[in-house]
Amino acid sequence: MSPAQIRSAERALSVGTWAITFGAVLYSVLTVTPLMAGHSPKGWEWTAPILPIVVDAAVVIVVRMDATLARLNGDGGRWPVVLRWMTGLMTVLLNVGLSALDRDLVGVAVHAVAPLLLIVTAETSLSYRRAIGAALAAREHAERAEREQREQQAEARRQEERADRLARFEAAERSDRERREHDASEADKQREHDANMAREEREETARREAAAREEKDRQEAAERSERERREHERRERERREREASERERDARAEDVRRELEAADRARAELLAAGPAAERLPEERARELVKAAVEAGLPQRQAVELTGWSAGWIAARYKEHATVARLALHAVPTMTTDQEQAS
Repeated sequence: MSPAQIRSAERALSVGTWAITFGAVLYSVLTVTPLMAGHSPKGWEWTAPILPIVVDAAVVIVVRMDATLARLNGDGGRWPVVLRWMTGLMTVLLNVGLSALDRDLVGVAVHAVAPLLLIVTAETSLSYRRAIGAALAAREHAERAEREQREQQAEARRQEERADRLARFEAAERSDRERREHDASEADKQREHDANMAREEREETARREAAAREEKDRQEAAERSERERREHERRERERREREASERERDARAEDVRRELEAADRARAELLAAGPAAERLPEERARELVKAAVEAGLPQRQAVELTGWSAGWIAARYKEHATVARLALHAVPTMTTDQEQAS
């Protein structure tokens, strides 16, 4: 029988056992409850189902634990047997109690069917499970013995294969050693030949390198002479350009000096005129204001020299101050550009 068939048989046994157990438990609760209700104190009739439920719970525990122990091939001792038979007899007595009190023999026989069937089913299912467990254990033992025998045979074959591989390895190692010795001899000859060729190549390379060095030295000497000539020409050109730039800068400085002297003379002449008797023409007044700003004269004195109002003079001073600020910001940029041009 295959493992699947065994599991199917165990499943059928388990389902049947639990079906009979739950049917017997339900029937027992329905049968015993009226008996307990009739023998309970007045007002406590509601406790009638408790006793059959407790007894049937013990029956369920017994059936469940017997199934588990049988699966594990274990033995719980004598107390499980005592509990099984005690709960079975209690269930029988409680189920037939009401009929026995009424002296109804047919009722006794009818109500004894379910608990007796439960007791016999529990014992039978336990025996079945133990028998199945024993059969499975015997099968496992036989399979283990067969597996061990196969493993022994496989180990013997592996030993033979190992010995055969060892023999082939020794033969291959011997052949490989002979081949290596022959290859080593050939390699020695080849190395000697290569050494001779390498020595000849080194000598030829040394001769070529010496010739190349001589040629390189001649080229470097020529290049160095050319560089020195170009450097000398560059320095002479820079010297001439620098002297020309200095002459040009001196000429510009002389021109600026003359212009400044002329401007100073013109400013002195304008300021030496004294206070104006009446307001001067606007162009003349602007020239005087410009001269006063450059000389650092206060606005009051400029008012006296031009004859114009203080507000007009203040506006002209403000214009010159704005022009001076713009010129001041422009001077660094112009100086930098001139330096770069030089």
